Amino acid sequence: MTFNRLLIFLLIWATSALPTRPIHAAQQGTPLQERIAQSVTIYRDSYGVPHIFGPTDAAVTFGFAYAQAEDNFWQIEDNYIHALGRAAEVYGERALPGDLTNHALEISTYAMAEYQRSSPRMRSLYDAFAAGLNYYLATNELVKPRLVQRFHPWFAFALVRYMYHQTDFLTKTGLQPKEAAEAIGKDGSNSWAISPAKSADGHAMLFINPHQPFDGLRQYYEAHLHSDEGLNFSGVTKFGFPFLYIGHNEYLGWSHTNNYPDLEDVYEEKFDDPAHPLAYRYGDGYRTATQWRETLRIKTPSGMLQKTFTFRKTHHGPILAVRDGKQLSVKLAKLVEGGWLEEWYAMSKARNLQEFKNAISSVAVVYNNIIYADREGNILYVHNGAVPRRSTRFDWSKPVDGSSPETDWQGYHTLDELPQVLNPRSGFVQNCNSTPLLTSGGDGSDNPDRSKFPDYMLSGETDTARAQAARRVLQGKDKFTLEEFSRAAFDTTVMRAFSEITDLVELWRTLLLQDRARAEKLKGPISELESWDHVSTSKSSAMTLFALWFSKVYRQTPPMSGVPAKIEPVDATEPWAKIKALEETVAELKGKYGTWRVEWGELNRLQRVSTEDPGGFKDSSISLPIPGGPSVLGMVFTFNAQEAPGQKRRYGVTGDSYVAVIHFGPKIEARSVLVFGENSNPRSLHYFDQAALYATRQFKPAWFTLEEIKANSDIVYHPGQAQGGLRPLVR
Repeated sequence: MTFNRLLIFLLIWATSALPTRPIHAAQQGTPLQERIAQSVTIYRDSYGVPHIFGPTDAAVTFGFAYAQAEDNFWQIEDNYIHALGRAAEVYGERALPGDLTNHALEISTYAMAEYQRSSPRMRSLYDAFAAGLNYYLATNELVKPRLVQRFHPWFAFALVRYMYHQTDFLTKTGLQPKEAAEAIGKDGSNSWAISPAKSADGHAMLFINPHQPFDGLRQYYEAHLHSDEGLNFSGVTKFGFPFLYIGHNEYLGWSHTNNYPDLEDVYEEKFDDPAHPLAYRYGDGYRTATQWRETLRIKTPSGMLQKTFTFRKTHHGPILAVRDGKQLSVKLAKLVEGGWLEEWYAMSKARNLQEFKNAISSVAVVYNNIIYADREGNILYVHNGAVPRRSTRFDWSKPVDGSSPETDWQGYHTLDELPQVLNPRSGFVQNCNSTPLLTSGGDGSDNPDRSKFPDYMLSGETDTARAQAARRVLQGKDKFTLEEFSRAAFDTTVMRAFSEITDLVELWRTLLLQDRARAEKLKGPISELESWDHVSTSKSSAMTLFALWFSKVYRQTPPMSGVPAKIEPVDATEPWAKIKALEETVAELKGKYGTWRVEWGELNRLQRVSTEDPGGFKDSSISLPIPGGPSVLGMVFTFNAQEAPGQKRRYGVTGDSYVAVIHFGPKIEARSVLVFGENSNPRSLHYFDQAALYATRQFKPAWFTLEEIKANSDIVYHPGQAQGGLRPLVR
C-alpha cells in the first residue's frame, strides 16, 4: 500500500461513523441466474475496479450489472426512478414537473418499443443486464430498494432518453425553466489523440478526459469487460447503462466530448377549429393531434396521492408549452428511433478503423464529438451527431411554423456529411467542446471547411480556452513519450491569465496616474499577479486571486438553443469594473482568512459526500487540496468548485471526473484515475482511495491482460459469492 493510499485509509477509519455492512450468506436467484453467475468471474483489482470475465458477452453483461450494484445500487435505482418518470413517488411534489415532462415525451413507451424491435442478439444482452441487477437483489437481502422491486431490460433505453433527450436536448429549447438548464451539470470535456509521427516510440496515444458531475446521474463508473466471444473493453459508463461507452479494447479506443449541433426544434402549432379541438393546421388542411391521460403517483406527508394529467402531441412531438396563445410542440433527434446503446456496443467490438466507422455509421449516438486512435496508427476526429436535415430558409434557433410542411425534417445527415479529420499532417486531433475548424491546429490545412456545412450543424461552437490550451501543449512538442503525454493530461497552465492579467495591470497603471491612493492599496495583489507564471498549483496565492477575480468580472451562461455556454462581462459599461472586482476579491479573502495571500489549495478542495446528500460539504471533514481550476479559465486539469453554505472552503462538484491515457503499442498500456474511487460506501477502502492520486496528478495502472489482472487482484469471486465492492477496510 502506497503512503497516499495508507493516509486515505487511516483518515476514513478514523472519521467514519457508519457501521460496516456485513457480508452474509448468499440467497438464491433463479436456476438460470445461478448458472450464469457461476460462469462469471469478477477480479477486483487493488483499486476495486472490476475486471469481469465470462464465456459470452451476455454473461459478462450480467456480471457487469452485478458489480455496478455492489458499488452503488442506490445510484442505479435513482437513475431509473427518474428515467421511468416515477420520481414524485419518492421525492414528492418537487419531482412532479420532471415526471410530467417524462410522460409527455413518452420515454417509457419508446424504450419498451426499442427493446421489442431489437435483434435477439441484442435483447440477450439487455436481458442479461436486468437479470444481473435482479440477481443482486436476490442475493443481498439487506439491500432495500426505495421503489424498483424488479428491473426490466428496457429500463436502460429509458435511461438513455431521460439522460440525453429530457435533461439535455430539451433544456436547449428554452421551454424548461432556466434552473433546469443550469442543473444539467455538464461542463464539457477534453480529448486528444496523437499519431505515430508525434509519438516518441512511433505508436498512437489517446487522452480521455470527460468533465461531468462527480456525483448523481452523470457520475462515472470504471470497469473492464472480457468475454470469450471477443468483447474486451476497458473504460467507463454511467450507473444503469449495460455497456461501457468510452475507453479502449486491444485494437482501438475513443472518447467523447460534448458538441452542439441543433438536435431539437420547437414548432408553433395552430389549433383554430373550435368544433374540432384536436385539429391543427398542416399545409392546406388539418391533422388530428393525439391526446391521452395518465395517472401519476405523488408522495405526500399524508400518503401517496394519485393525480391524472392530460397530454397532447402532434406529428412533430409533444405539446410542452403555450406562449402568446400558441401551443408549442418539440421534436428531438432520434427520441423515437433510439439505437444509442447498440451503437456503443458495436463500437466496443470494432477491431480496426473500418469496423469502427461501420459501427458509427448509424449516427444513433445522437451527439458527441468522437476522438479516436488505434494500434495501426490512425487518429480520427468526427463532429458526430444525428443532425436533422432541414430547409435552410428558416431560423431554426427560434420556433418555426408547424403548419408549413417545409419545416418538417427530411431525415438525418449521414456520417460522411459530418465534419471530420483523419490522420492530419499536424499529427494530432483534439476537441475541448470547441469548433471543429481548429481540430488539428491553427493553420487550417487539415481542418473541416466551414463553407461545406449548414449553420444548424455548426451552430456557434467557438475556440474555447481549453482548446487553446490543448493546441499549446500539442504543438509545443515534436514528440511525446507516454510519461510526457501523461503529465500533459494534468496540465494546469491558466490560458486566460495571459491576456487578462496584462489588461488588468495596464488598467491599474492608468488608475495609479488618476487615483494613486486607491491604486496603492492594490499594489501587493497586482505585483503577485504580474510576477505569476500563469501555472496553477495548490500553493499558489496568485491562482486564488485570479480565479476569484475572474468569477466577479465574467459570468458563464449555460448552453441553450444548440449553442455552447457563453462567457460575458458582468458589467461591460463600468470602466473600472476589473479594478472594483479585484478590490472585492481582496476584501473577501481578508474577511475569511485575515489575508489576501491564500493558497489555492486552501480554498479549492476535493471532498466526497454521501450520494444521498451531495450538498453536505463540511470544512471539518476530510478533503484534499486540488491544483486544477474552473473550466472557464482554460485549464486542461478542470476542477469546478462551489461555495458550501456556512463553510470557508469551496468543494469540487464537476470537472475531471475520469482521466485516462492509452498507448497503442504491441501491448496496450493504459493509465487512469477516477475522481474519488469505485465504491459509494464510506466504509469501503475504495470510497476515496483514488483521490490522493487525483490531487497529486498521478495515475493508477489500468490493468488489461489477465496475467497482470491476476497479479494485482485483491479478491476474486462469482456474482453472489461476496460483496467485492463493500469489502472490509483491512486486507
